[in-house]
Amino acid sequence: MPIVEPAPWRHQYFAHVACREDVFIPADDPEAWAWNPKHAWVFDKLRLALSQGVEAAPHGLAPQRFPVFSKPIFNFGGLGAGTRTLVDAADYARHATPGHMWMELLAGPHISTDFAVVDGVVAWTRHATGQPTTDGMFDYWTVHAGANVELERRLVAWIAANLAGYTGMLNAETIGGTIIDAHLRFADQWPDLYGPGWVEALVALYTDRAWTFREPPRRDGYSLALFMPNGRRYRTPPTALVDEVRGMPGVSSVQITFYEEKPPEAHSMPPGGFRTALVNAWDLAAGKQARQRLQSWFEKP
Repeated sequence: MPIVEPAPWRHQYFAHVACREDVFIPADDPEAWAWNPKHAWVFDKLRLALSQGVEAAPHGLAPQRFPVFSKPIFNFGGLGAGTRTLVDAADYARHATPGHMWMELLAGPHISTDFAVVDGVVAWTRHATGQPTTDGMFDYWTVHAGANVELERRLVAWIAANLAGYTGMLNAETIGGTIIDAHLRFADQWPDLYGPGWVEALVALYTDRAWTFREPPRRDGYSLALFMPNGRRYRTPPTALVDEVRGMPGVSSVQITFYEEKPPEAHSMPPGGFRTALVNAWDLAAGKQARQRLQSWFEKP
């Protein structure tokens, strides 16, 4: 398998693709950091904010205006761990934490964008929009078939100015057009929704430093998260149930996104809940039906 993917529930997307043994493609942040020392600074969320002219500082330098958004400067666990909105000076004093930062509170759509980059030049782009709920959780993401011309213009310019010489995948999360997180990898949650041949093109990008994806007509896709209440220990659903849900019309794939043998608190999760599964689908209603089938199983004592 060419992709160095720590999450076993995502091996299904990559196991069929051949690759040279000397090619290593990161699907998670620790490997992306280690293998790209020249450009690994993008994982520094404070430096990332300042590179865009966003008002931000580490905890210890108090904001002059509120509300602000607080988060770890580095977060290799993901899923919004340690994030919160600080509404006033008393809230800031209560939650001031070494290694955390604050930044101005942004407004607008939360978009995840994957780029294929060749020597600092963008060769391919795809956007996904999240539908947030509460406490760092998302109900689902829409992987859009269409372009976002204004956002692409801004991000392509930022990549050209800041990532000269980089070849590989880049994922940028934006709110209102401002990058809040950047990763030297792709979003490994939904590569099946990019269409046939995409993983093969991904391997060629790292092998040949060229982007060769012959993209089929795009379709909107959906990645639906199943969050369950905190405080319980969940079991992995039977294989027969997962296969049943995967085979439902309109469903592309199913991921069971936790380790049964690990205590719940050992997983990196947002404050609001424990993510047990993801359903990728070509139809939102079908995805919701499939997610409900899984939820009914997880709700059993």
